[in-house]
Amino acid sequence: MWIEQLKFDKQGLIPAIVQDYKSGEVLMMAYMNKEAVEKTIQTGKTHFWSRSRKKLWLKGETSGHFQMVKDIHVDCDEDCLLVAVKQVEAACHTNHYSCFYRKVVDNALKESETKSFNDAQILQDVYKTIVDRVKNPKEGSYTNYLFEKGIDKMLKKVGEETAEVIIAAKNRDEKEVQYEVSDLLYHLMVVLVEQGITLEEIYQELEGRK
Repeated sequence: MWIEQLKFDKQGLIPAIVQDYKSGEVLMMAYMNKEAVEKTIQTGKTHFWSRSRKKLWLKGETSGHFQMVKDIHVDCDEDCLLVAVKQVEAACHTNHYSCFYRKVVDNALKESETKSFNDAQILQDVYKTIVDRVKNPKEGSYTNYLFEKGIDKMLKKVGEETAEVIIAAKNRDEKEVQYEVSDLLYHLMVVLVEQGITLEEIYQELEGRK
């Protein structure tokens, strides 16, 4: 098996560079031992060896920011891995999409002005805002209004917005489709929050359908 060809160091570790499978952006670097490599292959999610904690860990096990493995490449010397993943939210513990969010400018570290756009982040931000409105009601909030009215009102709005999407698409009105789909996604997330379902659970369900 190809794992047997890998050249682990004296501590039984091999560096693994993780990159976004679409953009190619480098997200992080960590170490894997043989078990971590095997777990990564078996589960389809990145596993690493923590040198500080001396234990195996699943990326996203506490944050929910899982990395869905798309490809694994081995370098020419067989002593380094390149793992292409679909990143759920942020790869970095600082909540930046990439751990390499700073660059050297005039002999000093400066946060990069251009950051990769995580296509799931805006949905997560809206979801978190809805959750916050439930925990901390705000006067005049439409979200709070929906929760006060309850599930029947929420579902009625989902139905109305679905109809609006259908009409806009039938009319070939691109801008209107964007607007109505955004409305529909918002109301769907309101329902998800009401039902206690997270976006991560939806991502995982979709991932399993490929």
